[in-house]
Amino acid sequence: MGRLIIMTKCPQTITRIAVVFAALLPATWSVAQSNVPSQTQLIDKHIRQGWVDYELKPSPEAPDGLWCRRVYLDIIGRIPTPEELDEFLQDKSSDKDQRLVNKLLHDDRYTEEYARNWATIWTNVLIGQTGGNERNSLTSRPGMSKYLRDSFARNKPYNDMVFELVTATGSTKPGTENFNGATNFLAMKVNDDQATLATSSTSRIFMGLQVQCTQCHNHPFNQWKQQKFWEFNSFFRQTRALRRYVPGTRDVSHAELVDEDFAGEMGDPSKAIVFYELRNGVTRTAGPVFMDGTEVDVSGYVSDVNRREALGKMMIESEFMDKMIVNRMWAHFMGYAFTKPVDDLGPHNVASHPVLLDELGAEFRKASFDMKQLIQWIALSEPYRLSSQTTGSNASDNPQMGEPPKFTHFYLRQMSAEQLYQSLLSTAKSSGQGSYEQQEEKRNRWLQQFVTAFGTDEGDESTSFNGSIPQALMMFNGDLVKNATSIESGTFLGDLSRQNLKPIEKVNRLFLAGMGRRASRDELTIANKLLAARKGDQAEMLQDLWWAILNSNEFILNH
Repeated sequence: MGRLIIMTKCPQTITRIAVVFAALLPATWSVAQSNVPSQTQLIDKHIRQGWVDYELKPSPEAPDGLWCRRVYLDIIGRIPTPEELDEFLQDKSSDKDQRLVNKLLHDDRYTEEYARNWATIWTNVLIGQTGGNERNSLTSRPGMSKYLRDSFARNKPYNDMVFELVTATGSTKPGTENFNGATNFLAMKVNDDQATLATSSTSRIFMGLQVQCTQCHNHPFNQWKQQKFWEFNSFFRQTRALRRYVPGTRDVSHAELVDEDFAGEMGDPSKAIVFYELRNGVTRTAGPVFMDGTEVDVSGYVSDVNRREALGKMMIESEFMDKMIVNRMWAHFMGYAFTKPVDDLGPHNVASHPVLLDELGAEFRKASFDMKQLIQWIALSEPYRLSSQTTGSNASDNPQMGEPPKFTHFYLRQMSAEQLYQSLLSTAKSSGQGSYEQQEEKRNRWLQQFVTAFGTDEGDESTSFNGSIPQALMMFNGDLVKNATSIESGTFLGDLSRQNLKPIEKVNRLFLAGMGRRASRDELTIANKLLAARKGDQAEMLQDLWWAILNSNEFILNH
């Protein structure tokens, strides 16, 4: 298809052209959007323009069942129950998409699950999947999770959360005096060699600026130079994590994050500067200067200036913070960010949709950094509603081949380990036994079987939750799957097998519960053969079929 370039300033002609092109757009584009937030319409406008620019056509909309499954997974971290799915499928109102998203975000019945899901996601972002599990760690994973869970349950504005994480003081462990869970972000990062990990993690996670390699030399591709790294690093040099031990032992109980006077490397607190060495051996000095060039008093006395507080205030005023959270949230829902990697917004790394990224960041700031509003904008957008099935008109839109994503279809991705865990609990009709803390500890132990920490300067980790042998064995015969396939009374399968329904209806309930769709003709044939092989025992047939569904690619994928 060739490109049509029309050069005119006539308003009547422009209006006529707009009407003609609107008639040529796919049907999903012309849906009335009176109930859709203006920010969602902004997303749709920019994404559609990308399709036009690259001469691509989007896939059709995903069926309601698959879209509902997708929304539950991404917002509260599990697949819907059969009852929840039925409720959505039977809803014939024109605004049922908006009402479902709003229910998951604002209905008190989902507050705990919403908070747990996002606390899990952000715990992994802030301290990693193994953070707090190391022996004598200064980080309390339960403390980090509690802070985040409380923050998301109250829908704390994102800028407040960032400020608290960057400036927190107090104890890392719940139940101790002066507990402040936000301290767990920096507790293990400020005591390393000159707080370099605190420097790189803070700039990367919240600002999308990867500065770690500039610790030792100028970056060859972006504007961050070695001087900038040590200026940013200077903000963390007043901070220490003090070890608190279990009485009578040398075992670490927790840490106390404190701000204390810093004498600098010349031993003069009134001018507390740091030294760093260039690659040619020349020594340079640096003091606290923000990335935009704003200088802070070089005094190391906390009574004169609290450097982390000054840093936090400047960070939450920076547009980099706005764009970084939008980019991260977009990646969560869409499978790919506007940049690759998600936390690199440097000028060397051009975004796939730079104007949209800028404008969404600005809208997020106008909305007082309301995370639920940002989620709503993305979840109701047209690209998020599309099928994962590619067509001949968009098969070339494949980010795995290194091309920037065009979002012409929903990109397939595997459930996270956390999503799978919660989904299997849900299908087993089990919310877990014991207190919330005991349930979290049990889940954490289960998750750690897939994660390996490398102990590098950047705290790198690797996960085997990617179709590997440990995952396959767990899905074949692990306790979670055994519980999910139980046919005892009170379980999903047990109750379904005893319902007064035809076998075909029960099979369709299985497929709706696991895959968000009804069984195909071939699948119904297989179910009949299983029923014959089980000599008419419906419970055992359902158990076999459900085990196969749980071990299928279609179940494990978010599609």
